[in-house]
Amino acid sequence: MQKKYVVRLSGEERHTCEQVIDKLKGTSQKVRRANLLLKADADGPAWTDKLIAEAFRCRIQTVENIRKKCVLEGFDAALEHRKPQAPPKTLLDGEQEAKVIATRLGPPPQGYSKWTLRLLARKVVELEIVDSLSHETVRKTLKKTA
Repeated sequence: MQKKYVVRLSGEERHTCEQVIDKLKGTSQKVRRANLLLKADADGPAWTDKLIAEAFRCRIQTVENIRKKCVLEGFDAALEHRKPQAPPKTLLDGEQEAKVIATRLGPPPQGYSKWTLRLLARKVVELEIVDSLSHETVRKTLKKTA
């Protein structure tokens, strides 16, 4: 079966992998990724994913993920395995959070004995504090203050 992500290492990248392996430079996971990339190299041994997984005692999915990362994000990203640096998006500012909490501390609507997350989310939208809000955002907001 034709592979979707074919790894082709340059001479410099191959040399970097060999140095990491020979000197055990970096974490054990980095050494493992260097081994996987070397064996997956189409211009080198070109082992199958199954053979690589058996040789290095990992899952086939791990080999496929490293192949994909190498092709899409580059050699360094695949070798170092950096996590994305995007900070989590905040949906409510401080003033809006305060209004959500104040609403929660008030009495529940008529016909209800207590506030539910979904009910509170609907009420916050109804009061035009925000345009839209999920119950999960309400839960996270209330959890931060608990």
